[in-house]
This record gives sequence, structure tokens and C-alpha cells, in this order.
Amino acid sequence: MSEVVAMAGQAYMKQLQAHPLRTKAITSGVLAGCSDAVAQKISGVSKLQLRRLLLIALYGFAYAGPFGHFLHKLMDRFFKGKKGKETTAKKVLVEQLTASPWNNMMFMMYFGLVVEGRPFGQVKNKVKKDYASVQLTAWRVCFFCWGIDASIHGLFSSDFGGFFCFLFFCAVLANCKLDQL
Repeated sequence: MSEVVAMAGQAYMKQLQAHPLRTKAITSGVLAGCSDAVAQKISGVSKLQLRRLLLIALYGFAYAGPFGHFLHKLMDRFFKGKKGKETTAKKVLVEQLTASPWNNMMFMMYFGLVVEGRPFGQVKNKVKKDYASVQLTAWRVCFFCWGIDASIHGLFSSDFGGFFCFLFFCAVLANCKLDQL
């Protein structure tokens, strides 16, 4: 089994090197769809809302993956030649103070307008009302997960912290009422 996982990881890394944007877009779409499926199941739905799942996967594929790709290319230019934990911390801080607020607002707008089909005025009011708490929660989750990943970095060869954060994020989504998003 571990050989299959290792081969899959090597194939993924090969695709990431050859076609980074495409690979990141597909990965983001798959992860967004999977996280929504898990969140729906944890929240107790008897049948998955397939339309919702596919629209969230589309968001990951068409927006989140490409946005992340180009954001990190820009940050690599900005932090050119700099490596190490301090540089990583600075990148996380820059991302959390710039891209995170933007992306959370974009997701709230997308979710309300596209996934739920609400009118713009209603979505705008919902964003005004809930945006601050959503952003604060995102920052708490980010820094909590980053701390876990940093504390176990030398203990595991896989990205255990990232996987843990994925599960934690699913649990957070499941505990939110759908109208809070």
C-alpha cells in the first residue's frame, strides 16, 4: 500500500513540476469538493447536495487554485532568495493580512450568489453582518494549524499538519449553520 501512495505522490509531483497551474487548480477543486462533502456529512445531511458540492469544487478549480498559484509566485518574487522559518512566517503573515480577507469575502459572495442563489442585496447584508467573525475564525484556524504543523514538522515525513487542518476545517464548516457562511 505504501508503494502505491509513494508512486501516486511521485506522479503528482511530476505533474506539479510540468503543469503547476493546472495541477493546483485541479487539486484545489478536488479538495474543495471533498471538504464540502465531509462538512455536509458531519452536519448530518441524509443525502449530499451534489449541486452545492460541484459548485464549491468549481470555486476551488476556477478561483482558489489559480489565485493561490499566482499569489505564491508573487510572494516568491517579493521574498526572492530568502528561505527558512522566518521567511515562511513572513509569507504566512503577508498572506493572512492580504489574501485571506479578500478570499473569505469572495467565498462568502460566491456562496451566497452562486451556490445559494440569493439576491445581491441580501448577500451584501450577510457579508456586512458576518464577515468579521468569519475572518477572525479563519485567522484562528490558520495560526492554530500552522502551530501544529511547525511543532510536528520533524516527526512525520508527510504533511500531517496540512491533513489535520483539512479535517479541522471540515469540522468547523460542519459546526457552522449553512446560513452562517
